[in-house]
Amino acid sequence: MKRTLVATTGLAALALTALAAPAPAEAQYRQKISNNPAKCAVGAGPAVRVTVTDIRESTGTMRVQSYRGTKEDWLEKGKWIYRMEAPAKAGSMTFCMPLPRPGTYAIAVRHDVNGNGDTDIFADGGAMSNNPSINIWNLGKPSYKKTRFDVGPGVESISIRMRYR
Repeated sequence: MKRTLVATTGLAALALTALAAPAPAEAQYRQKISNNPAKCAVGAGPAVRVTVTDIRESTGTMRVQSYRGTKEDWLEKGKWIYRMEAPAKAGSMTFCMPLPRPGTYAIAVRHDVNGNGDTDIFADGGAMSNNPSINIWNLGKPSYKKTRFDVGPGVESISIRMRYR
């Protein structure tokens, strides 16, 4: 009986330890989600409502990605938190980007005009939160300090203007 109790107690402690352990780093990144406006409803959050303007044409795909607003994560390969894609619509589009918790984030948007999945410098459009200038010299990667913004427990709204070559 004592042996069973010790084994059961040990398993329970092990299970509690596993529950309290942080998720592996891989689980914090690279989650593909769909655009769900309900996540930006009153009382929802944390989230950011992203209105993308100046979309040139209704061809290809719009991709919106959220990043932590840190030097280590901003636009680093595989360091995006959530990604959503939708068919492009000329003019403006609105996306609701949920976020894991209140904090500092940045958003990157890409218009893959021909929908081939490749970056075509002469055709595709790009944009980032806070609308920093983008040019060929910095290869579209302004400092995280220029793109980051704070999100509390509710829903923030931002507007991002697409830029094309």
